Order: sequence, then C-alpha cells, then structure tokens
Amino acid sequence: MPEHIQHPTMLPREAPYSDIVRDEDTVFLAGIVATDMASGAEIVGDIAAETRLVMQTVQTLLASVGLGMDAIVRVDVHLTDLDDMDAMNAVYGSFFAEDKRPARTTTESARLAGGSNVEITCMARHRS
Repeated sequence: MPEHIQHPTMLPREAPYSDIVRDEDTVFLAGIVATDMASGAEIVGDIAAETRLVMQTVQTLLASVGLGMDAIVRVDVHLTDLDDMDAMNAVYGSFFAEDKRPARTTTESARLAGGSNVEITCMARHRS
C-alpha cells in the first residue's frame, strides 16, 4: 500500500493531494512552486529566486523520507516562459552532481498556481 505523507512544513491547504507518496521503491513529490514556508507568501517574479526556493523545498521533502538529491530519477519542470530556461537551468543544475542529473522534461505552461513562473515535480528511488 502506498504511504501518503503531508509534510509538516508545507502550507495547510484544502487541495486534495499528498505532498509525498511513497510506494515500494519509488517516492513521488507533488508539484512545488516557490512559497516561503514561514510566511506562506508566494515568491514570484525572479525565475532564479523561484527555482532556488523550489529546489530547496525538494531537498527538504526528500530529506524528510531519508533521501538526498541523488535519489531523484525524473523531473518535470513547468515554466510560464521558456525564455527563462537558461536562468532556471543555472540554478537547477547547481543542485545536482554532474554525473547524477535526473531525466527531465521541461514544458511551457500558460499559468501556474499562485502566479508562479516555475513548478517542479520529482520522482525518486529509495532503494537500489
């Protein structure tokens, strides 16, 4: 049976989904946008700052289930403007060792939650 986890630092919300679902050897993270967990404020406008906060949240969520960034095997990145890809990549790439980068798809989305410019979803493995 899959384990459905609501992480304590994630904002309370009414949306019907889990922050993390862990099943057998796979961990799935829900889409993450740049939100300051202390204040609940969305951080929007600067793609580098948004990406950094999203990736820090990914690290926090993975750590809560005993994993590091090297456990990520697949990532989906949604950008509101593909022209932001270089700036997003500069920050995103800094979170991975060069030989441990996950498979990734990047798409342009007309609109993201809270007016965000980037949303990232991950899948990780917790067994070898």
